[in-house]
Amino acid sequence: MNKATALLSIAAIAAGLIAAPAPQAGAALPPSAANNTIFGPNVYVFDPSMSAADIQNVTGAAFASLESNEFSSDRYAFLFKPGSYNVNFNVGYYTAVAGLGQNPGDVNITGGLNVNADWDNGNATRNFWRSIENLTITPSSGTTQIAVSQAAPLRRLHVQGELHLFDFDDNWNAGWASGGFLADSIVDGAIVPASQQQWFSRNSQWGNWTNGVWNMVFVGSVNAPTGDFPDPPYTVVERTPIMREKPYLYVDNAGAYRVFVPALTTNTQGVSWASGATPGQSLPIDQFYIARSDQSTAATINAALAQGKHVLFTPGIYHLSEAIQINNPNTVVLGIGMPTLVPDQGTAAIQVADVDGVKLAGLTIDAGPVNSPVLLKVGTAGSAVSRAANPVSLHDITVRTGGAIAGRNDVGVEINSNDTIGDHFWLWRADHGAGAAWTTNVSKNGLVVNGNNVTLYGLFNEHHNEYQTIWNGNNGRLYFYQSEIPYDVPNQQGWMSHGGTVNGYASYKVADTVTNHEAWGLGIYSYFRDAPVKLNSAIEVPNLPGIKIHHATTIWLSGTIGSEITHIINNLGGAVTANSPAEAMRQTLTEFVGNGTGGGGTATAFDRTGWTAVSSPSSGEAAANLLDGSMATRWTTGTAMQPGQTLTVDMQAVHPISKVVLDATGSNDDYARGYELYVSTDGVNWGTAVASGTGTGPELTIAFAERSARYVRLVQTGTASNWWSARELNVFGGGGTPPPSGTTLINRAGWTASSNPSSGDVAANLLDGSMATRWSTGTAMAPGQEIVIDMAAARSFSKIVMDSTGSNDDYARGYEVYVSNDGVNWSGAVASGSGSGPVVTSQFAVQNARYIKVVQTGTASNWWSIREINVYV
Repeated sequence: MNKATALLSIAAIAAGLIAAPAPQAGAALPPSAANNTIFGPNVYVFDPSMSAADIQNVTGAAFASLESNEFSSDRYAFLFKPGSYNVNFNVGYYTAVAGLGQNPGDVNITGGLNVNADWDNGNATRNFWRSIENLTITPSSGTTQIAVSQAAPLRRLHVQGELHLFDFDDNWNAGWASGGFLADSIVDGAIVPASQQQWFSRNSQWGNWTNGVWNMVFVGSVNAPTGDFPDPPYTVVERTPIMREKPYLYVDNAGAYRVFVPALTTNTQGVSWASGATPGQSLPIDQFYIARSDQSTAATINAALAQGKHVLFTPGIYHLSEAIQINNPNTVVLGIGMPTLVPDQGTAAIQVADVDGVKLAGLTIDAGPVNSPVLLKVGTAGSAVSRAANPVSLHDITVRTGGAIAGRNDVGVEINSNDTIGDHFWLWRADHGAGAAWTTNVSKNGLVVNGNNVTLYGLFNEHHNEYQTIWNGNNGRLYFYQSEIPYDVPNQQGWMSHGGTVNGYASYKVADTVTNHEAWGLGIYSYFRDAPVKLNSAIEVPNLPGIKIHHATTIWLSGTIGSEITHIINNLGGAVTANSPAEAMRQTLTEFVGNGTGGGGTATAFDRTGWTAVSSPSSGEAAANLLDGSMATRWTTGTAMQPGQTLTVDMQAVHPISKVVLDATGSNDDYARGYELYVSTDGVNWGTAVASGTGTGPELTIAFAERSARYVRLVQTGTASNWWSARELNVFGGGGTPPPSGTTLINRAGWTASSNPSSGDVAANLLDGSMATRWSTGTAMAPGQEIVIDMAAARSFSKIVMDSTGSNDDYARGYEVYVSNDGVNWSGAVASGSGSGPVVTSQFAVQNARYIKVVQTGTASNWWSIREINVYV
């Protein structure tokens, strides 16, 4: 499977790069005895007595019609009664395939049941809106292929073979796929994600899991893969804390249709059917109102609900003149075959009262042409009622704003009921299709959580105009998050949060009033297609000890040069700015725990190895004593305190800092009577004080909003007869461990480049963010050729990477690196070496300079050429 690791162009990742066709109905399916049920014209119920050819004809015709019809108006459910079926078919858009047995083993597809991406040359990033549930697949080839992305859940499956989550292109390279959901399933062989970028698996098991790309999360699963995030990109949670599996339709031993509602469970691992039938309650079909899009209206559905009926939505598109009102506890609303609800009059599609035990499953909601304040509302805002004993549960919920129709709304899903369980959401503001434009398919937020103790699994939430997710409730838990921020932001000025003071809107926003929240496995991605837009932090959370984020990733998929996600969480983490090198494309943060000091993250003192300290005056004991790790030594001014005395520490590299502690214990009266704290990246430009105050005792703790700095300066502003002295000085970061030297990419905006000779490709190509362009000498390599980078300001840095990939033999045969603050007076060589391949990395002691010069010292018949040059702190 070595070909499975080859990738398509990164541009293919962004689904919005390809225009979608207008919605249209497909060809009618062949006549079939299976199409004669109580569920209307869009449901086919097969039984083992039917010919394989009939089943093949129907399913094949559906796939031919729906393989690439992304916004079709057709919807189908193909249901299989218990038995074995020797058929082999593919599942296209708006097609649900399910067994009608009590357990997955009751229905066996012995030929094949697959999802390919042949229609898009192996690129599965738009294989949405389909499902496979509650059956066994015994593939004749030994492999089942499910190359899907969002809104394509796999549930209650037993795959007797391998499961591949991708497809190949025409050249046998693995095409991209972009996120999927697997629950309550067993795969006997290996699961091979290959190029599948992210995936969520819950309460499942497999022979082995072969690899990961960016973000793979496993909750309550058996034989979960091992390895330390971020490489491999695995997040493993041993048990599922609370769950009610999705309700499903089945036939009992007498041949009658029933709906099974699984029981609420806690602290589980593995499938619900491992020891026989899934625990739960069986409901006869006569307790359900069977909704059909050609017959039912909002009024008839609401009338049935008011009479105490459950609702089973059959495949179709339902235009609603009013919201569906669910007021009775324990109501089940189950969709089969991707039923789609469209509120045409600006109402919600569904409103659930604040009652116990409602189950919503298998529903798609499209925003209508009149703006809806919210599309799915669960409970009443401000409710204080606990629903822990019998919570609301929401399964396989898709909400779309635009794409199929030009709709708009303020909020996609609003959860107010406490203790609600969410089990797979895709909340999508369309980046392509009908109405996909910044001011047309407006959706402010995909999800707003107001309830307490809400638990969500598998949240896909993308492209909304402001915050993708707002979490206002306490004690929330999230397991897996995938979010592309909007592609179509027109300019930075129009996309500013916090009263216009912060670039962009965080994707995942936990409100400042929240004191406890925990999330696992978050991936947030950018493709700023239309402007060089910046998002300051992908995640914003309160800086409190009860806030914990495990394993967060940011990715720069593609976009306008100059665009970026600057930080991962609360100004922590490096920027993602380009596709190359790898550090420019992906940044990760392993653990975040709030510390309550204002900067975010665990208050961890930085390692002071290599740091230096100086003071003015310097007539007392040495400033180096502040950094020696001993409380038996001290630094002093050697003279009485007076305003203007300074203490300066050089940390040798830029760090995100939020606290300084100066400890004078042992010289208890020698604390600063007044102070101002300054920070700097270059030791020259200090700006205004980031903190000031008055000392009151021997341990002076100075906390402030997080700053990135290399230098810290304390200025003593008070007067006393005592000397100013301290035993130790420590600096604390905003969260986690500071990045090691040479790992944080510096943004190149405003930089320029020049070269000698200048007869080849232009030096500006070194900084344009594209591996399709290059700089070259235009002549054979010879000693003395040089490139000069002007970073526009003095910066601290410790590594440069010269990437010639694509001109693989044009690397420098030898090189020396020089630095300068004025472009005239150059240091001695800070590094030298010999290239041995297309990527030449030169790491050295931290420098602080504005200009970098690389001199080529080798000889070769090749031109010296470089595609991109990057500089790292």
